[in-house]
Amino acid sequence: MRRSIDDATDDHPSDEDDRPPASWAIAVSDDCEACGDDALRVVLTLEEVGRSGAGLVAHLAPDTARRLRAAIAAALREIGEDA
Repeated sequence: MRRSIDDATDDHPSDEDDRPPASWAIAVSDDCEACGDDALRVVLTLEEVGRSGAGLVAHLAPDTARRLRAAIAAALREIGEDA
């Protein structure tokens, strides 16, 4: 089972050669055979726009996904935004 939750591109200007635009996607999946415990995972995919399949895929256990969520919330508070 794999279910897409959300996806988008980053907010960096697309005309800067040093930092090409990136896309991200979040999904849930139970097909991580290497994870070994048949548990559902949160799947985070990051890749350069236009280079589908050449990015990084992270299979996050629930505790790791919560840690990532907390880090994003902390970064938002750091720049004066509501988490």
